[in-house]
Amino acid sequence: MTITAQYEMLRDFIIDDFGETLAGDITLFQDAIYLELLNGTQLEIKAASNEEYAFVWKYGDRVLRIDTAPLHPDLATFPHHLHDAAGMIRPDPLSHPGAPLRENVKQLLTALNCDPLLGHGTEDTQ
Repeated sequence: MTITAQYEMLRDFIIDDFGETLAGDITLFQDAIYLELLNGTQLEIKAASNEEYAFVWKYGDRVLRIDTAPLHPDLATFPHHLHDAAGMIRPDPLSHPGAPLRENVKQLLTALNCDPLLGHGTEDTQ
């Protein structure tokens, strides 16, 4: 399956399961998906496979990221990790490399709709 087809399927899943939380249309790029949630969270999803991905989101003036770059072997969730709003590198609390991308996106969107900063900051920065 091409990455474009995978992104189209992921878009359709997001619309079906999270449509009521979207602030507008989902934009598909050649190498990414972009969406905005009603709570103001702007999310970009990039995935080469179920094992290699990056989720980058902005909430107010804060930017957070979960990715699978193998750069922090000391973390319990190596290679996946969270770059929190303060720039700290933390174990990834949500995703699981190798799990279907759809499941990792589901975990992420569920969490972002509740707390875009994932408990690492105050929500009054919008």
